[in-house]
Amino acid sequence: MASLDSVSIAILLGSVLVMAGILSSLLALRFGAPLLLVFLFVGILAGESGPGGLRFDDVQTTYLVGSVALALILFDGGLKTRFQSIRAVLAPSAALATVGVLLSALITAPVAKYALDIGWTEALLVGAVVASTDAAAVFLLVHSQGLRLRPRVGATLEVESGTNDPFAIFLTLMLVEFLSIGQSSVGHIVVQLVRESALGVMFGAVGGWLVVFALNRVALPQGLHAPFVTTAALVIFGISQISHGSGFLAVYLAGMIIGNRPTRAHNSVVAFLDAATWLAQIVMFVLLGLLVSPERTLSTLLPAVAVALVLMLVARPVAVFLCLAPFRFNWREKSFIAWVGLRGAVAIFLASIPMLVGLPNAQIYFDVAFVVVLISLLLQGWTLASAARWLHVALPRADRGPRRVELDLPGQLEQQLVGYPVRANSLFLKRGLIPSWSKPTLVIRDEKILSPAEADPVVKGDYLYLLAPPEKAEALDRFFVDMPVVPAPDPHLLGDFMMAGDVTLKDVADTYGVTVAPSDAHLTLADYFDIHLDHAPRVGAELPLDSIVLVARNIGGNRVNVVGLRLPEDEEPPAPPQTRAAAARRRVARAWSRLQSP
Repeated sequence: MASLDSVSIAILLGSVLVMAGILSSLLALRFGAPLLLVFLFVGILAGESGPGGLRFDDVQTTYLVGSVALALILFDGGLKTRFQSIRAVLAPSAALATVGVLLSALITAPVAKYALDIGWTEALLVGAVVASTDAAAVFLLVHSQGLRLRPRVGATLEVESGTNDPFAIFLTLMLVEFLSIGQSSVGHIVVQLVRESALGVMFGAVGGWLVVFALNRVALPQGLHAPFVTTAALVIFGISQISHGSGFLAVYLAGMIIGNRPTRAHNSVVAFLDAATWLAQIVMFVLLGLLVSPERTLSTLLPAVAVALVLMLVARPVAVFLCLAPFRFNWREKSFIAWVGLRGAVAIFLASIPMLVGLPNAQIYFDVAFVVVLISLLLQGWTLASAARWLHVALPRADRGPRRVELDLPGQLEQQLVGYPVRANSLFLKRGLIPSWSKPTLVIRDEKILSPAEADPVVKGDYLYLLAPPEKAEALDRFFVDMPVVPAPDPHLLGDFMMAGDVTLKDVADTYGVTVAPSDAHLTLADYFDIHLDHAPRVGAELPLDSIVLVARNIGGNRVNVVGLRLPEDEEPPAPPQTRAAAARRRVARAWSRLQSP
C-alpha cells in the first residue's frame, strides 16, 4: 500500500506543480516576463534545493518526457507551416538549420574548452547541445508579446527553428557516440546523416499521407480525431527512431503534410496540439528546475556565462550573417534573426543525453545548458519586442478582435462554417465587401437565427456565419476587425501610372481605357485587392484587371493605398493626355477627402 500511496503522491505533486506554473503565468503576463522562466523557477523552488525539498534525479524519465515533448512540439510546428509561405525562405532556413547550427557549435567550442577546462570533443559537444534555437520558445514569446513580424522574417524563423532540431540532435548523438566508443570517421558520420535524413523523410511522408487518408476515410467518433492524430505522430516518431531514422524530422514533415491537406476536424486537431505543446513546454521546464542543483551550478557559473554570452553575441550572429549572405536580407533582418536565437526545451533534452549514457562530466553539460537557457530567456526573451521594433521588423499589430468560430461540416472537406461578430468599423459593414469564394449562410440577431435575406441589412452586433474553404478561413479576419485610420499616400507617388487605393475601377476604366464588369465599377482598387486576394495584401501583390496588371505599391492599415498600373509588355506605355491625368488626380483627391470625412 505504501508504494501505491507514493504513486498517488507523485501524481498529486506533479499536477500541483503544473497547475502552479499555469496560474503563475498570469502574473508573468502582467509584468511582461518570459513565461518559460516562471515554469523554470517553479521547478527550482519545488526541487531539493528549494523550499519544496523534492528529490528528483531520474534522467531516464526526463529523456522520455523530453522525447515525447519535442516530438509533439515539432509536429505542431509542421502542422501550422504552409507550403506556400515557406517556398521563398526554404533555402536560407535550410542553411541556418544545418550550416548555422554547425558554425554556432564550432565557434562556441573554443570558449567551452578553455573556460571549462575540458577536451576538444567535449567542448564541441557543449556547443552542439546549445547550438539550436527552440521553435516553441521563439513563437510563444513572439505571440505573448503581441508581435507581428514581417512575413519573410517570421517564416524564416519558423522554418529554421522547426528544422534545426534534427540536425542538432544528430550532431549531439554523433559526439556522444564518439566519446563513448572513442572512434569514428568522416565516412561513418556522412553515412549516418544521409541514412537518418532519408529514413526520416520517408517515414514522415508516408506517415503523413496515411494519417490524412485515415482521417478522411475512417468514421471516428466525435472528439477522437485530435487524440488520433497526436498518437499517430508519436507512432511515426517511434517507428522512425527504431529504424535508426530521424524521428524528429519525420514528425515535422508529417505535420506539414497533414496541415497542408484538407482533413476532417482540422481546427480541433490544431487546438488540441496547441494545448499539448503548451503542456509539453511546461513539463520540460519544470523538470529542468527539479534537476538543477544551485550549489553544483555555482561551481561552473562563470564559465557557463562566458559560453552563453559568446553563443548569443558572437557565434549566433556570425552564423546568421554568413548563412544569409547569399540571400536578400537586409542588415536589420539579419540582426533580428541573430538575436532571436532563443534556447529552450531542445537544449534541456540534448543535455540529458550525456547523463543518460553515463558520460564523464555529464553534469557539466546539463549545468551549462541550464545557464544558457536562463540567460537566453532573460536577455533575449525580455528584449524580443524591443529589438523587433528598434530594427523595424515588427509590423503594426491589427486588432484581431474576437476569435472566429470555425465548424467542420460532416460529409465534405471543401467548405466549413466560419462565424464572426459584426463590428461597427469593420470592412464588411462599412464597405459591404466579402470575398467571392465565401458565402454568407446565416445571421444570428437577438438570439434568433435568420437567413441572409431575412437579416438584410446586417447591422452592428449581428453574428454572421459564412461558408469558406478551410485553408482560406483566416483570410476572412480582415473583413471583420475594426479598420484603423489609413495614412495618406505620398502625393509624389501618384504619377500617370500610379493611383491611390481609393480610386474606383470606373475611374481606372475611364482614364486608361480598360473594361470592368458593371457590378465591379463601384469598387475601389483597395476593395478589389481585398476581395480577390486569398491573404492579407502585401507590397508587390499582383492582380489582373482586363489587359493591365494592378500591383500593390504601398500598404497602410492592412489595405492597399497606392496601386501601380502595369501595361502589357508588348505594348508601349501610352502617356495619357495631361487633361486626363489631371482629372484622375482630382478624382483621387475627392476620393481621399470622402474617406477622411466622418
